[in-house]
Amino acid sequence: MEQHKDDIITAVYRVIQERKANPSENSYTASLMAKGIDKILKKLGEEATEVVIAGKGGKREEIVYETADLFFHSLVLLGFYDIDPEEVYAELRRRFGMSGIEEKNSRIG
Repeated sequence: MEQHKDDIITAVYRVIQERKANPSENSYTASLMAKGIDKILKKLGEEATEVVIAGKGGKREEIVYETADLFFHSLVLLGFYDIDPEEVYAELRRRFGMSGIEEKNSRIG
């Protein structure tokens, strides 16, 4: 059976929500949630910077590794606010096929 690309995102998000609801002291995710939004945002910023550095270095495996960290920490942020990744997918679907200028003009605010 072929898996969709977003299956792993959904699976990881479910684990994040489970760790949030039932924290254990051995869970990295639960510890991030317990430390609050500032810690989550700090980690997300660090991971974004590491993706930039890996991108500059151009080593494929490092880019993949650091991007996985960025995706994970982005999911932790979504989980903190109980935002299902499907909402992000819906926004990407909405943007698909729009020019960048159209998309910018369609934003609220």
